[in-house]
Amino acid sequence: MPVDHYENFPVASLLVPARMRQPIEVIYRFARSADDIADEGDATPAQRLADLAAYQAELDRIAAGDTPQTPLFIELARVIAAHALPIQLFRDLLDAFAQDVVKKRYADYPELIDYCRRSANPVGRLVLHLFGRTEREHLEQSDCICSALQLINFWQDVAVDWQKDRVYLPQTDFPHFRVSEEDIAQQRCSANWAALMDFQIDRAQALMLRGAPLVHALPGRLGWEIRLTVQGGLRILERIRQVRGDVFRHRPTLKKADWLVLLARSFRM
Repeated sequence: MPVDHYENFPVASLLVPARMRQPIEVIYRFARSADDIADEGDATPAQRLADLAAYQAELDRIAAGDTPQTPLFIELARVIAAHALPIQLFRDLLDAFAQDVVKKRYADYPELIDYCRRSANPVGRLVLHLFGRTEREHLEQSDCICSALQLINFWQDVAVDWQKDRVYLPQTDFPHFRVSEEDIAQQRCSANWAALMDFQIDRAQALMLRGAPLVHALPGRLGWEIRLTVQGGLRILERIRQVRGDVFRHRPTLKKADWLVLLARSFRM
Protein backbone atom coordinates (compact mmCIF):
# COMPACT_ATOMS: atom_id res chain seq x y z
CA MET A 1 0.00 0.00 0.00
CA PRO A 2 1.35 3.47 -0.84
CA VAL A 3 1.49 5.53 2.36
CA ASP A 4 2.06 9.22 3.01
CA HIS A 5 4.29 8.66 6.05
CA TYR A 6 7.51 6.80 6.68
CA GLU A 7 6.65 3.43 8.22
CA ASN A 8 9.08 0.96 9.80
CA PHE A 9 6.78 -1.93 9.12
CA PRO A 10 4.80 -3.29 6.14
CA VAL A 11 1.29 -1.96 5.61
CA ALA A 12 -1.00 -4.17 3.52
CA SER A 13 1.97 -5.41 1.51
CA LEU A 14 1.89 -7.98 -1.27
CA LEU A 15 2.32 -10.65 1.41
CA VAL A 16 -1.29 -10.04 2.48
CA PRO A 17 -3.88 -11.97 0.44
CA ALA A 18 -5.33 -9.68 -2.25
CA ARG A 19 -8.89 -9.92 -0.91
CA MET A 20 -7.73 -8.48 2.43
CA ARG A 21 -5.63 -5.58 1.18
CA GLN A 22 -8.55 -3.23 0.60
CA PRO A 23 -10.08 -3.68 4.10
CA ILE A 24 -6.65 -3.22 5.70
CA GLU A 25 -6.02 -0.12 3.61
CA VAL A 26 -9.35 1.40 4.72
CA ILE A 27 -8.55 0.71 8.37
CA TYR A 28 -5.09 2.21 7.89
CA ARG A 29 -6.52 5.35 6.26
CA PHE A 30 -8.93 5.77 9.16
CA ALA A 31 -6.19 5.37 11.78
CA ARG A 32 -3.59 7.45 9.91
CA SER A 33 -5.95 10.34 9.17
CA ALA A 34 -7.25 10.43 12.74
CA ASP A 35 -3.69 10.37 14.09
CA ASP A 36 -2.81 13.25 11.75
CA ILE A 37 -5.72 15.27 13.15
CA ALA A 38 -4.16 14.93 16.60
CA ASP A 39 -0.56 15.52 15.47
CA GLU A 40 -0.08 17.35 12.20
CA GLY A 41 -0.49 20.96 11.13
CA ASP A 42 -1.09 24.01 13.28
CA ALA A 43 -4.68 23.53 14.42
CA THR A 44 -5.57 24.52 17.96
CA PRO A 45 -6.22 21.79 20.53
CA ALA A 46 -9.91 22.71 20.50
CA GLN A 47 -10.10 22.29 16.72
CA ARG A 48 -8.27 18.95 16.86
CA LEU A 49 -10.69 17.64 19.48
CA ALA A 50 -13.65 18.90 17.44
CA ASP A 51 -12.39 17.14 14.33
CA LEU A 52 -11.88 13.90 16.26
CA ALA A 53 -15.39 14.29 17.68
CA ALA A 54 -16.64 14.47 14.08
CA TYR A 55 -14.98 11.10 13.47
CA GLN A 56 -16.73 9.73 16.57
CA ALA A 57 -20.03 11.05 15.20
CA GLU A 58 -19.43 9.12 11.98
CA LEU A 59 -18.85 5.96 13.99
CA ASP A 60 -22.10 6.67 15.84
CA ARG A 61 -23.90 6.80 12.48
CA ILE A 62 -22.41 3.46 11.48
CA ALA A 63 -23.37 1.92 14.82
CA ALA A 64 -26.94 3.21 14.40
CA GLY A 65 -27.21 1.81 10.88
CA ASP A 66 -27.27 5.27 9.31
CA THR A 67 -25.28 6.33 6.25
CA PRO A 68 -22.02 8.15 7.08
CA GLN A 69 -21.46 11.60 5.61
CA THR A 70 -17.90 11.22 4.27
CA PRO A 71 -16.36 8.87 1.67
CA LEU A 72 -13.84 7.38 4.12
CA PHE A 73 -16.55 6.36 6.57
CA ILE A 74 -18.82 5.06 3.81
CA GLU A 75 -15.97 2.69 2.89
CA LEU A 76 -15.32 1.92 6.54
CA ALA A 77 -19.00 1.10 7.11
CA ARG A 78 -18.84 -1.47 4.29
CA VAL A 79 -15.72 -3.06 5.78
CA ILE A 80 -17.22 -3.15 9.28
CA ALA A 81 -20.42 -4.76 7.99
CA ALA A 82 -18.68 -7.26 5.71
CA HIS A 83 -16.33 -8.51 8.43
CA ALA A 84 -18.39 -7.91 11.59
CA LEU A 85 -15.66 -5.69 13.06
CA PRO A 86 -16.21 -4.36 16.62
CA ILE A 87 -16.81 -0.60 16.43
CA GLN A 88 -15.39 -0.21 19.94
CA LEU A 89 -11.91 -0.87 18.55
CA PHE A 90 -12.25 2.19 16.30
CA ARG A 91 -13.56 4.22 19.24
CA ASP A 92 -10.53 3.19 21.30
CA LEU A 93 -8.21 4.53 18.61
CA LEU A 94 -9.99 7.88 18.54
CA ASP A 95 -9.91 8.04 22.34
CA ALA A 96 -6.13 7.56 22.30
CA PHE A 97 -5.63 10.20 19.61
CA ALA A 98 -7.76 12.68 21.58
CA GLN A 99 -5.64 11.90 24.63
CA ASP A 100 -2.55 12.86 22.64
CA VAL A 101 -3.97 16.34 22.20
CA VAL A 102 -4.23 17.01 25.93
CA LYS A 103 -1.84 14.63 27.73
CA LYS A 104 1.90 15.21 27.42
CA ARG A 105 3.42 13.05 30.18
CA TYR A 106 2.92 9.52 31.57
CA ALA A 107 3.40 8.88 35.26
CA ASP A 108 4.49 5.25 35.04
CA TYR A 109 4.73 2.23 32.77
CA PRO A 110 1.20 0.88 33.47
CA GLU A 111 -0.25 4.24 32.43
CA LEU A 112 1.77 4.14 29.22
CA ILE A 113 0.67 0.57 28.48
CA ASP A 114 -2.95 1.62 28.95
CA TYR A 115 -2.37 4.23 26.25
CA CYS A 116 -0.89 1.53 23.98
CA ARG A 117 -3.97 -0.60 24.65
CA ARG A 118 -6.05 2.05 22.90
CA SER A 119 -3.55 3.59 20.47
CA ALA A 120 -2.01 0.43 18.97
CA ASN A 121 -3.65 -2.80 20.07
CA PRO A 122 -6.97 -2.18 18.26
CA VAL A 123 -5.21 -2.29 14.88
CA GLY A 124 -3.84 -5.78 15.49
CA ARG A 125 -7.17 -6.98 16.83
CA LEU A 126 -8.97 -5.62 13.77
CA VAL A 127 -6.61 -7.55 11.49
CA LEU A 128 -7.24 -10.74 13.45
CA HIS A 129 -10.99 -10.15 13.14
CA LEU A 130 -10.59 -9.77 9.37
CA PHE A 131 -8.95 -13.20 9.26
CA GLY A 132 -11.32 -14.81 11.76
CA ARG A 133 -8.55 -15.57 14.29
CA THR A 134 -10.04 -14.15 17.48
CA GLU A 135 -9.02 -16.80 20.01
CA ARG A 136 -8.09 -15.20 23.33
CA GLU A 137 -4.48 -16.39 23.15
CA HIS A 138 -4.03 -14.89 19.69
CA LEU A 139 -5.60 -11.56 20.67
CA GLU A 140 -3.28 -11.33 23.68
CA GLN A 141 -0.23 -12.13 21.54
CA SER A 142 -1.32 -9.48 19.04
CA ASP A 143 -1.64 -6.97 21.87
CA CYS A 144 1.94 -7.70 22.92
CA ILE A 145 3.24 -7.13 19.40
CA CYS A 146 1.26 -3.94 18.87
CA SER A 147 2.17 -2.46 22.26
CA ALA A 148 5.80 -3.31 21.60
CA LEU A 149 5.67 -1.54 18.23
CA GLN A 150 4.15 1.52 19.89
CA LEU A 151 6.87 1.57 22.54
CA ILE A 152 9.55 1.17 19.87
CA ASN A 153 8.17 4.21 18.07
CA PHE A 154 8.31 6.15 21.33
CA TRP A 155 11.95 5.23 22.00
CA GLN A 156 12.86 5.96 18.38
CA ASP A 157 11.12 9.35 18.48
CA VAL A 158 12.18 10.77 21.85
CA ALA A 159 13.64 13.86 20.13
CA VAL A 160 10.72 14.25 17.70
CA ASP A 161 8.16 14.04 20.51
CA TRP A 162 10.13 16.52 22.64
CA GLN A 163 9.57 19.12 19.92
CA LYS A 164 5.83 18.59 20.47
CA ASP A 165 6.27 18.88 24.27
CA ARG A 166 5.56 15.17 24.65
CA VAL A 167 7.53 12.73 26.77
CA TYR A 168 6.46 9.10 26.64
CA LEU A 169 9.27 7.81 28.84
CA PRO A 170 7.58 7.01 32.18
CA GLN A 171 8.20 9.76 34.71
CA THR A 172 8.98 7.26 37.49
CA ASP A 173 11.98 5.98 35.51
CA PHE A 174 13.81 9.32 35.41
CA PRO A 175 14.91 9.47 39.08
CA HIS A 176 15.71 5.75 39.12
CA PHE A 177 18.32 6.27 36.38
CA ARG A 178 19.35 9.72 37.62
CA VAL A 179 18.33 11.54 34.46
CA SER A 180 15.75 14.24 33.82
CA GLU A 181 13.89 15.89 31.01
CA GLU A 182 16.76 18.36 30.83
CA ASP A 183 18.84 15.52 29.39
CA ILE A 184 16.34 15.33 26.54
CA ALA A 185 16.32 19.09 26.08
CA GLN A 186 20.14 19.20 25.96
CA GLN A 187 20.42 15.90 24.06
CA ARG A 188 22.80 14.55 26.68
CA CYS A 189 23.67 10.91 26.07
CA SER A 190 25.40 10.00 29.32
CA ALA A 191 25.95 6.51 30.69
CA ASN A 192 22.82 7.02 32.79
CA TRP A 193 20.82 7.93 29.70
CA ALA A 194 22.10 4.82 27.89
CA ALA A 195 21.06 2.71 30.90
CA LEU A 196 17.57 4.25 30.85
CA MET A 197 17.20 3.53 27.14
CA ASP A 198 18.52 -0.03 27.56
CA PHE A 199 15.84 -0.57 30.20
CA GLN A 200 13.13 0.64 27.82
CA ILE A 201 14.57 -1.45 24.98
CA ASP A 202 14.43 -4.54 27.22
CA ARG A 203 10.78 -3.83 28.02
CA ALA A 204 9.77 -3.52 24.39
CA GLN A 205 11.83 -6.54 23.36
CA ALA A 206 10.25 -8.71 26.05
CA LEU A 207 6.76 -7.70 24.92
CA MET A 208 7.60 -8.40 21.29
CA LEU A 209 9.02 -11.83 22.04
CA ARG A 210 5.98 -12.67 24.16
CA GLY A 211 3.74 -11.97 21.17
CA ALA A 212 5.99 -13.50 18.50
CA PRO A 213 4.47 -17.04 18.66
CA LEU A 214 1.40 -15.53 16.98
CA VAL A 215 3.17 -15.89 13.62
CA HIS A 216 2.78 -19.68 13.80
CA ALA A 217 -0.99 -19.43 14.30
CA LEU A 218 -1.69 -17.25 11.27
CA PRO A 219 -2.27 -18.47 7.72
CA GLY A 220 0.57 -18.41 5.18
CA ARG A 221 1.17 -14.94 3.83
CA LEU A 222 -0.30 -13.12 6.82
CA GLY A 223 2.06 -15.06 9.05
CA TRP A 224 4.98 -13.83 6.93
CA GLU A 225 3.69 -10.26 7.14
CA ILE A 226 3.71 -10.47 10.93
CA ARG A 227 7.14 -12.15 10.92
CA LEU A 228 8.56 -9.15 9.07
CA THR A 229 6.77 -6.77 11.41
CA VAL A 230 8.18 -8.47 14.51
CA GLN A 231 11.68 -8.58 13.06
CA GLY A 232 11.42 -4.94 11.96
CA GLY A 233 10.64 -3.88 15.51
CA LEU A 234 13.47 -5.94 16.95
CA ARG A 235 15.86 -4.49 14.36
CA ILE A 236 15.01 -0.92 15.40
CA LEU A 237 15.66 -1.85 19.03
CA GLU A 238 19.03 -3.26 17.98
CA ARG A 239 19.88 0.01 16.28
CA ILE A 240 18.93 2.08 19.32
CA ARG A 241 21.08 -0.12 21.54
CA GLN A 242 24.02 0.11 19.13
CA VAL A 243 24.07 3.92 19.43
CA ARG A 244 23.65 3.71 23.23
CA GLY A 245 20.31 5.43 23.13
CA ASP A 246 21.48 8.43 21.12
CA VAL A 247 18.28 8.80 19.12
CA PHE A 248 18.95 12.56 18.95
CA ARG A 249 21.76 12.24 16.44
CA HIS A 250 21.11 8.71 15.19
CA ARG A 251 17.35 8.16 14.84
CA PRO A 252 17.20 4.57 13.58
CA THR A 253 15.17 3.75 10.48
CA LEU A 254 14.96 0.66 8.32
CA LYS A 255 16.84 0.88 5.04
CA LYS A 256 16.83 -1.39 1.99
CA ALA A 257 19.66 -3.56 3.30
CA ASP A 258 17.74 -4.11 6.54
CA TRP A 259 14.89 -5.81 4.72
CA LEU A 260 17.24 -8.57 3.59
CA VAL A 261 18.21 -9.08 7.24
CA LEU A 262 14.54 -9.12 8.27
CA LEU A 263 13.72 -11.68 5.61
CA ALA A 264 16.56 -13.96 6.67
CA ARG A 265 15.58 -13.73 10.33
CA SER A 266 11.93 -14.31 9.48
CA PHE A 267 12.86 -17.68 7.92
CA ARG A 268 14.47 -18.67 11.23
CA MET A 269 11.44 -17.84 13.39
